[in-house]
Amino acid sequence: MAFTYILECADGSYYAGSTTDLERRVAQHAAGEGAAYTRRRRPVKLAWSMQMDSIAEAYYLEKKLQGWSRAKRRCVVEGRYADLKSNMKE
Repeated sequence: MAFTYILECADGSYYAGSTTDLERRVAQHAAGEGAAYTRRRRPVKLAWSMQMDSIAEAYYLEKKLQGWSRAKRRCVVEGRYADLKSNMKE
């Protein structure tokens, strides 16, 4: 079991990641032990997550989300998946 997740940072930006232990990883980010990006933008909160069958799938989705604009990530966080369909090539 693995997860892809999006954190909302204190500056309003979004950070996408993947892990096999979501609770532990979010706690690491919150404690400043996660990525350098989130370390400089604390506090962070879990905004969205999706359970995946494998870490490979979770990592693939993470990389896809990282390439998306903030607006597209916000659609994911807000569950507005229909708004993404017209822009899935980005």
